[in-house]
Amino acid sequence: MSRLRNGTNRVALLGAAAVLLASGAALASVTGPVRDRLPSNWPRLPADRTWLDGEALGRWRDEGWWTPLVITALCVGVLLLLCWGGAQLRAGRLRELPLGQPDVTLSGAALAAAMAERAGAVDGVTRAHVTLLGRPRRLRARITLVLSPESRPEAVLHDLARQAIAEARAAAAPRALEADVRLTVQRHKLRRLR
Repeated sequence: MSRLRNGTNRVALLGAAAVLLASGAALASVTGPVRDRLPSNWPRLPADRTWLDGEALGRWRDEGWWTPLVITALCVGVLLLLCWGGAQLRAGRLRELPLGQPDVTLSGAALAAAMAERAGAVDGVTRAHVTLLGRPRRLRARITLVLSPESRPEAVLHDLARQAIAEARAAAAPRALEADVRLTVQRHKLRRLR
């Protein structure tokens, strides 16, 4: 999951939790048992509060801009929630890849494991991890490589594109396969002298 998507999910959940918590606390402060236990300097809603009285609602209805504004705001909110939900469903890991014949599929985890094994066999790579994302028509491979300190990144990328990625593209044909490669270098272990 990308950092932007992860951060968006956390902000949305935090905002929804804050709104629900504030609404629940406000509504609970109206009831007698909770109201009596609150400190006297805390803000509270009056117990006899009317949320929508007929007179105030009539004044709002007389305003010509109010109704279209509320309906537009609600529609925009629903569309944003639908887009967010669609993005959550669409951008997940690839589970199965249909191979063209009925009932013949390739497991996304198996293809990712094969790609990781081939990427790990490239000279200069000490560890490789592959995650397949996207939809069956448009695949994206997120490849994370840990390089040895003496390896050259250009040579590793060239060999990776020629071997592991080319074989994965041939296995996924006629679908397109995009590769996102992240390189890190293995750190030297510090030696302690006694």
